[in-house]
Amino acid sequence: MYKLLLYGYGNPGRQDDGLGIVLAEEMYEWAVDRFPGKVDVDTNYQLNIEDAEKISQYQMVIFADASQENIETFTFTPVSPSKATIEFTMHAMSPAYIVHLCQDLFQLQPECFLLHIKGYEWEMKEGLTENAEKNLHSSLDFLKKKIETVLLNTQNQ
Repeated sequence: MYKLLLYGYGNPGRQDDGLGIVLAEEMYEWAVDRFPGKVDVDTNYQLNIEDAEKISQYQMVIFADASQENIETFTFTPVSPSKATIEFTMHAMSPAYIVHLCQDLFQLQPECFLLHIKGYEWEMKEGLTENAEKNLHSSLDFLKKKIETVLLNTQNQ
């Protein structure tokens, strides 16, 4: 059976850095009854080496994280394996490095994407800013359509 993992990461105690986790939680509520057994959701503060084993169990993985990049609302880009582990973000491991480990250790490479959602404030405070909430809703709408399309096209897998 075709299975998809949505992996949201970030720190909800640092305002908009929690965007990936909030997105994952809301997507779980949406997907649990629509696609039983086909969509799993996980969250964490950051990616870890152990996540290479986790993603090896899926055909598609979507990583979701907040972004400080100069983007309008959100970006959705493919993730290719990379040995590079240094990033200029709050997170120690990149999705590309986790994909590299998965390929290297398990000889598997799910189709992987990174959903970066534009954030604005990063102070030690819970709750998303108003603009980040708007970006979250735009990315949720996009991701719901993407997941529906993928799962309907892979219905017999």
